[in-house]
Amino acid sequence: MNKKLSTRGCTIVLLLTALLGIFPGIAAATIIGAPGGTTFNLYAKADNIATGDGDSMYMWGYALGSGGRMQYPGPTIIVNQNDAVTINLYNQLPLPVSIVFPGQAVTATGGAPGLLTMEAPAVTTLGTTTGPVTYTFTALQPGTYIYYSGTRPDLEVEMGMVGTIIVRPSGFAGMSPKQVYSDPSTAYDREYLVLLTEADPTMHKQVAFASGTVAQIQAKIAQIDTTTRRAVDWFINGRNLPDTMADATPATDGWLPTQPYNCMPMAHPAEKVLMRMVSAGMDFHPFHTHGQNHLIIARDGRLLTTGGSVPDLAVSDYTTTSIPGETVDAIWGPWTGAQLGWDVYGHTDPTGQGLTGANCTAPLAPNEYLPDHCKPIPVELPAESNITYGPFSMYGGTPYLGVPADKAPLNPGSQPELNTVGALTYMWHSHSERELTTNDIFIGGMGTMMMIVPADVT
Repeated sequence: MNKKLSTRGCTIVLLLTALLGIFPGIAAATIIGAPGGTTFNLYAKADNIATGDGDSMYMWGYALGSGGRMQYPGPTIIVNQNDAVTINLYNQLPLPVSIVFPGQAVTATGGAPGLLTMEAPAVTTLGTTTGPVTYTFTALQPGTYIYYSGTRPDLEVEMGMVGTIIVRPSGFAGMSPKQVYSDPSTAYDREYLVLLTEADPTMHKQVAFASGTVAQIQAKIAQIDTTTRRAVDWFINGRNLPDTMADATPATDGWLPTQPYNCMPMAHPAEKVLMRMVSAGMDFHPFHTHGQNHLIIARDGRLLTTGGSVPDLAVSDYTTTSIPGETVDAIWGPWTGAQLGWDVYGHTDPTGQGLTGANCTAPLAPNEYLPDHCKPIPVELPAESNITYGPFSMYGGTPYLGVPADKAPLNPGSQPELNTVGALTYMWHSHSERELTTNDIFIGGMGTMMMIVPADVT
């Protein structure tokens, strides 16, 4: 993304630069998973989430444990290949609920028979609990999987009853670097969850306003016509931009307590980033990565291969559209700034002879692309009066990676600000323009930022 600010078309650059100051924390390299080993107690509950337009939305979802709050999306369950997994489902909602686990051979016991699986019955009195229904399976295949309610999914998936299961390959603990599957060609340095959903707030209000006895609530909800659904809110990991970039928070914290998962990928040059994309909503979403293509190595927890453990049918693309209910494992990187046509580290030729590449005497940065070494940036950099800057630890006006820069103060009389990290930024977002809004407010929706940070930043 171009980090210069001209006097025209500057709104998005101003906003995104400001966001980097609001959310300066370095992201972890591993996806946050629910504690529990191989046995998980999930409770179907109601609660509210915050949306990027300053509103809130009534939701249904899965909580971890009887005292936990509903979270959107549901707890991310991380297990190892060949683990025997048990999930107990309890229900505190006025409609029956269930869980289906695509890609797993599940045995369900307890509860009542439903259309797709055993269900936890609706409560007969508000404030009580039914269940459990127990789902067991052996996690035979590594990869990324979805889980969601198999009871009235047209309504209950819309209301938020979705989540992710990650199965680590055998021997994962001893792998360095880590791998998605058993073959070294699936190795990565950092991984991030990218769970895509959408919502129609009008439908959520209809459910929220259904009041009375349980029977009366059920009758009112039965009148909701889900065929009129029109999504106007789009989410990554249950958040709209800019909240996608805020810190990940445990459910006990006051900040977004029902939306604990962020999505702000970060990497060093030459690192590989694993994107675990989960299409958990009911619509198609074309997810687009700036900076370079991503390599799709698997769909629905199955390698794209002609046979064996090597993804020889992997597809390189810059926009991936997954169908509702599908998962995609893709690797973005390694990023080295290759073929940008200029030296991304800001090296200059001290001889003054315009030497580039191997003929330049300036030392190479780690993993620097040699042919671009010491090449000048092919544009005239703007004057400081046309650059956005401020107290932003990730970016303060310089276009070069790892180059701190003192910038003049934005307000007269204040102190110059220091760019302490010198990161480069690429936007990752839905390639459907309307999905970069939150209830018609731009910029928002299904977007986040990929941050390339210098090698010496931990």
